[in-house]
Amino acid sequence: TTTRTWSSSATSLHSTVEATTNDAIAAIEHPDFDIVETDHISEFGASATLYRHKKSGAELLSLSTDDDNKCFGITFRTPPQDSTGVPHILEHSVLCGSRKYTTKDPFVQLLQGSLQTFLNAFTYPDRTCYVVASQNTKDFYNLINVYADAVFHPRAISDPMVHAQEGWHLELENVEDPLTYKGVVYNEMKGVYSSPDSLLQREAQQSIFPDNAYGVDSGGDPVDIPNLSFEQFAAFHAKFYHPANSRIFFAGDDDVAERLEIMAEYLGDFDASPESKPGSAIEWQKKRYEEPVKVRHPYPVSDKGADGQPDTHLMQVNWLMNDKQLTPKEEITSTVLDHLLMGTTSSILRKTLMESGLGDAITGGGLANELMQGTFSVGLKGVKPENVDTVENLIVDTLKKVVEEGFTEDAIAASMNTIEFDMREFNTGSFPKGLSLMLGSMREWVYDRNPTDALKFEEPLAELKESIAQDGSKVFQVMVKEFLLENSHRTTVEMFPSTTLEEEQLTEEKDRLAKIKESLKEEDLQSIIDTTAKLKKLQAAEDSPEARGTIPSLDLADLRREVTEYPIDVTDNEADSGVTVVRHELGSTSGITYAKLAVDVSDISLEDVALLPLLTRIMMETGAGEYDSVALSRRIGTHTGGVSVSTMISGVNKEGSTPGVVGEGEHFVSKILISGKSTSDKTEELFSIFDLILRDANLDSQAKIIEMLRESKSRGESTVQGSGHAVANARIRSR
Repeated sequence: TTTRTWSSSATSLHSTVEATTNDAIAAIEHPDFDIVETDHISEFGASATLYRHKKSGAELLSLSTDDDNKCFGITFRTPPQDSTGVPHILEHSVLCGSRKYTTKDPFVQLLQGSLQTFLNAFTYPDRTCYVVASQNTKDFYNLINVYADAVFHPRAISDPMVHAQEGWHLELENVEDPLTYKGVVYNEMKGVYSSPDSLLQREAQQSIFPDNAYGVDSGGDPVDIPNLSFEQFAAFHAKFYHPANSRIFFAGDDDVAERLEIMAEYLGDFDASPESKPGSAIEWQKKRYEEPVKVRHPYPVSDKGADGQPDTHLMQVNWLMNDKQLTPKEEITSTVLDHLLMGTTSSILRKTLMESGLGDAITGGGLANELMQGTFSVGLKGVKPENVDTVENLIVDTLKKVVEEGFTEDAIAASMNTIEFDMREFNTGSFPKGLSLMLGSMREWVYDRNPTDALKFEEPLAELKESIAQDGSKVFQVMVKEFLLENSHRTTVEMFPSTTLEEEQLTEEKDRLAKIKESLKEEDLQSIIDTTAKLKKLQAAEDSPEARGTIPSLDLADLRREVTEYPIDVTDNEADSGVTVVRHELGSTSGITYAKLAVDVSDISLEDVALLPLLTRIMMETGAGEYDSVALSRRIGTHTGGVSVSTMISGVNKEGSTPGVVGEGEHFVSKILISGKSTSDKTEELFSIFDLILRDANLDSQAKIIEMLRESKSRGESTVQGSGHAVANARIRSR
């Protein structure tokens, strides 16, 4: 039965993935801070203390963990009122010098003498985050100081040239020349708005959120960006970058008292601002559509002539999932449901759409839940215009089928195991674990809810398991029915090709600029010419030695001289098999085995190397042995933390070639890599799946291969449109 199968699977995973069991640490006190709450997050072995700065009202969450990759972040709630892109422009601008660190771009110089493992900033539709991480304690504190001074005391709010450079400005070098718009964010968003995929997601979000901050573009619409004045820009910082509207985050093994001392220095400059939090509150978007809404919008394409292949449409169906706060159980249920519907190539909604032949690739990707309200979006690109309604009907009919028939027991077990494995493993790859903890906590904290609740999953996971044990698939069928099928707050966005749109937009911009120039007096034009020259001179000028001297750096004495060594054992001929085995016996994998099998395929011709990525997809997505694609996917999901097949292609030089000299570029080592992970008691099953995929992959599904090629073609076209510079760089490097 469902109860017996699921119960044993859950028990197995829980007992073999070892949780971190660090004991709770007593909260550290500081005279400038009140302790609001203490907590222990057993899921991640983190002791948490939430502080409030007495004078400014700033909140600070301090997580003490055994992670030496220390992370700091400061987040401001920054809901925009329009699409001028002021949150995005401000994110760029605060990093252009500050009260203490006076160079034009402190972070460029800081990076030259830093051991940072992460340094970046993000603009969300409703918040702006600044994050740094480092394993070196002195470096970590240097980064914190530069970031804190940048956000609270930026040069940008007193120097209009920063707004002009990072946001937008009118540019004119000679009075007879036409006016043009220039600016870092302006140019960036021009590129974004030329991408059909970006335009689709923009239209989808704005159609589903007509009444709140999510209904405008926080990144900036190139048409609206020039409407942002310097005064509005500075006022936005004054309103939203007050400490009372900030959420300050620390995680790692550094001294909590030192964290508080550093932040007390910056927060002490500010008095309380009771209106800051209420002034940045995000309004709930109510589900007010009485029937689904259809939106049509053009996207730019080039004219291919009479003999060119006709351009296709993109379409996406979008739902507003909730207009009130979800319970933790509902949150985790929606995550598992999303995996059941869209998580793998064998998931029912994704599989049905791709096998329909109605489009080339999936759009939307399913559940998006990092904002205050969740959405569910799915569709296809590469759709013929006459098939747009057919795709919409297919999506709705597939969801109806789910409500009527439910999910099979093995499908639920596979998705539950996959989601639970990911949560317990907490493998953040190359990103600091502290960053993931911060972004997770912000899903609650930025909306004035408990920040540590978002990091806990044991209790809601247990509740979901209990519901599945009692009712099986019904818990997911009810959610599909209530949140999707019976939810009329739904939009269908259709993007259609236009060969004239780009020219129309350029003409509109030229006419707008021509009218501005006609309205200006001679002295106004000269002022623009002078400002253009001044800005270019500032950009070209080097920082003074005094300014560069304000940027902190590390000395040799600050570097750790000990080299971290990892255990390695190499067996050249394991059990007389001819296979070389490399083992790393680590004590920190939480009971998880990570394995890679590399098969040398260097004997294939150079012309066939380009086919290897297609081969690796076929090996994973067409089934193997007695398993069809769905059964293989579920076996992988039920017993492992994931299996993938990829290629490794590395250039080599001939023996005797001169070291350091670029070779002919015609000799490669090519390998197929099968990678996977599982709990230690499932290692034998993991290698059994490796063997099955390698020896018995079904390579004869012509229809599936054609589907893959169409999807790859669509992805390649999107890459060229959205990241043309990356394509050009790849072509240059290949030569």
